[in-house]
Order: sequence, then structure tokens, then C-alpha cells
Amino acid sequence: MMTVSGSQLRRALAQVGAQEDLNFLFTNRLPRRLATRFMGWFSRIEQPLVRDVSIATWRLFCDVDLSDAQDTRFPSLHAAFVRALRPGARPVAADPAILTSPSDAILGAHGRIEGGRLFQIKGLSYSLADLLGGDAALAQAHEGGAYATLRLTAGMYHRFHAPHDLHVESVRHIWGDTWNVNPIALKRVEALFCRNERAVLRLRIAGHAVTLVPVAAILVAGLRLGFLPEGGALRRTGGRTLPCTARLGKGAELGWFEHGSTIVVLAPAGFDVWPTLREGAGLRMGEPLMRLP
Repeated sequence: MMTVSGSQLRRALAQVGAQEDLNFLFTNRLPRRLATRFMGWFSRIEQPLVRDVSIATWRLFCDVDLSDAQDTRFPSLHAAFVRALRPGARPVAADPAILTSPSDAILGAHGRIEGGRLFQIKGLSYSLADLLGGDAALAQAHEGGAYATLRLTAGMYHRFHAPHDLHVESVRHIWGDTWNVNPIALKRVEALFCRNERAVLRLRIAGHAVTLVPVAAILVAGLRLGFLPEGGALRRTGGRTLPCTARLGKGAELGWFEHGSTIVVLAPAGFDVWPTLREGAGLRMGEPLMRLP
């Protein structure tokens, strides 16, 4: 009797997921916000059977590596999602001329910011000011600079970190939808990142204005910023711009997603995306992402 391994089943499921119409239907045409609220509740259930089945199902559908986690047992699926890493699991490039990746990710569209627009995918662009919630002045500050789109898949490490020694100047939460952010949705939903829930983190790095925009997606039950008192309830801030005086060293934790999503990194003129990086490349937190002027 032939047996099917977990990796074989995962490959078969991936082939089904690669069918664009089916993928878009199952990940976007269901009630996205309801599914997201449900996941936020369900993933926190600590009943052992529910926990074990949930984590096993997650590992079946996603390429999950828990070998570098700080803990070896988790009370819930949520705890596994937002796991911390054991010390030293992500070496951080110490060179002060390097802006590192704030998260584990797959590199998406990247390049130069021109005419106030960024590419979502090849041939499809969106307005930087719209991404920033209508902040035209901040968009102009990045004109001619570099950007990089970092996509976190569901099985990845979900925390994100300071890409350099920095001062957080302000944080703004922007309400929005919860479209999936996978490549299939990016091809079909215009200005997707400008539609989804997100936060705008204005940073000062070596005298330069750098902005991180964490973008939530379907099943992202929360976006947390550990350096803010309001970080545990960012959605309750009412879209206000929150002044901040937090200072973090390179590699220090900024926050976490409660599922996979995307971070758009925006740098001013003079920054360049690391020359060896190519779209589709895998990155780990702490690896080179950009070069400072």
C-alpha cells in the first residue's frame, strides 16, 4: 500500500493553490474580515487537542520551521505564529553602511521611487502618497529613493526588527481591508497595499528619514508594536499619528504580525537596494537589504 508523506501532500496542495482562479476564490472571495476575526479567536484556544490539530494543519499547508524557536512547546496556534527565536538564530549584519531586512521575507517588487509611484508587480503601480494615508509631504521626502517589498508567508517567523540603529519619530495606524497579499492577488487587485490595513512607522536612521509600512492581510488578527504603550491595541488609536521617542538598536524587536503579511521599506535618495538581491529571493531578518549613502 502506497503511503503519502507530509512533504508530498504539501506539494500536491501547493499545486492546487497555484491554480490562480481557485487560489483567488478561496483566499479573497470568502468574508475576509469575518475570517480574520475568527482566526484571531480560534488561534488562541489552548485546549490541547485543538492546539495540536491546528498546528499540525498549519504545518501541512505551510512550510514551517520551528527548529530555531526559543520554545519547543506552544500553548496555542497563536503562540506558534508569534514565536520568538532563540538567541543568535538571526545574525545581524553589523556594518553601519548596511540597512538590514527587518524580517524573514521573500523579496517582491523593489527599485527606485519615481513620480511618486511604486510597483506592486511588473506593469502595475500604485501611489506612494495613498500608501501613506494621503501624506504627500512624506511621499515627497522619499522621491528618488529606494523601496523594497518584503512578503512574509504564513509559515515564516512573524516578528520584525530594527533594520539599523534608529529613533522612531511617529506611528500612524490606517484602517483598511484584508486582501491576501500573495502574487496572485497582487496581479488582480489594483493598489492592494493602499486598500489593506497598515501602519506607517517614521524612523530616523543615521540622520536619514526611513519609513516602514507593515501591511496586514487576510487572517492577520493583529499588528503589534512592542515599543508603544498603545502597541497592544493599535487599532484603537483612531488613526491618530502617535509621536514617539523610542530608540532601538539594530536588530531589536519592533513588533509582530499575528499571521504572514508584507512590509514595504521606503528610503530617501542615496539609498540603494543591495546589488545581489533579486525578486523572489528569500531573506532572513538581519541580512543586507539596502546600502546607506
